[in-house]
Amino acid sequence: MIPSSLPPKRGDTAATQKPVDHDQVLILDFGSQTAQLIARRVREQNVFCRMVRHDLSAERIREINPRGLVLSGGPASVYAEGAPLPDPELFELGIPILGICYGMQVICRSLGANVNSAETREFGRSPCRIVDPGGLFSGLPDELVVWMSHGDQVEDPEGSFVSLAATDTCPLAAVRHSERPIYGLQFHPEVTHTDFGGQLLKNFVQDICGFCRHLGHQFADRSADRADPVTGRQQTGHLWAVGWSRLIGRCRAALPGHRGSTLVHLRRQRPAARGRIGRGPEAVHRSLPDRPARCRRSATIPR
Repeated sequence: MIPSSLPPKRGDTAATQKPVDHDQVLILDFGSQTAQLIARRVREQNVFCRMVRHDLSAERIREINPRGLVLSGGPASVYAEGAPLPDPELFELGIPILGICYGMQVICRSLGANVNSAETREFGRSPCRIVDPGGLFSGLPDELVVWMSHGDQVEDPEGSFVSLAATDTCPLAAVRHSERPIYGLQFHPEVTHTDFGGQLLKNFVQDICGFCRHLGHQFADRSADRADPVTGRQQTGHLWAVGWSRLIGRCRAALPGHRGSTLVHLRRQRPAARGRIGRGPEAVHRSLPDRPARCRRSATIPR
């Protein structure tokens, strides 16, 4: 994986960050222990994403112009005093939104449904029946085992939301808004305890947000041609004629004994230290950071 950026620190307002020049998903963090895992699952689809504060303004989100938003879970109750809530205007942006656990409750309460304490708290694996097999649940079996962790649940007497899935104790385990591209999951698709959780997030990212299934090359190119998040210096990388899978293959061939996840920094070439992966016109240059002469090793990569 090419390190396009460092994840923002928890609590970063992102107000001073400049909009990036490629598609992305924003994850609004409400204090979930699995927020970083959500980001990992999204990135597994070759989609750039970053975590931001839960109260990031709708105006700022409009400037960033992401293709999708994910509202994470959290330990609070939406009806508690001082509970973390998003800018209500973000639901008017027309951007596809997926709420997970607390994120779903925030969505439903903000758009007219009720959230109350459940008679039976759910924690652990629970059988879940799919009511609407299309869209978010496309290509999935009729029944899944999902991971629940909640004491509140949504009630929708006004019918603003359509039920997509249900458990024995939670009739609205998954919902979508009747008019907007807004979805909610009471369970956690990001954890491995949920069957087909990765496929659920893939359906949201690809089918609902509209990300292409083959963004690997664009993701790598655009990730390389960005300012270094630590030093602020511009870094330029070229994949040349080497595709992403071929690049990893060459890394493995050049560095025997290393796994395919060998880290390759695509940085501006500097004469101080320079390595070369592969041979011929398809070779990829690997620039090494400047080091003092006493601790600088040979830049020649073993073959």
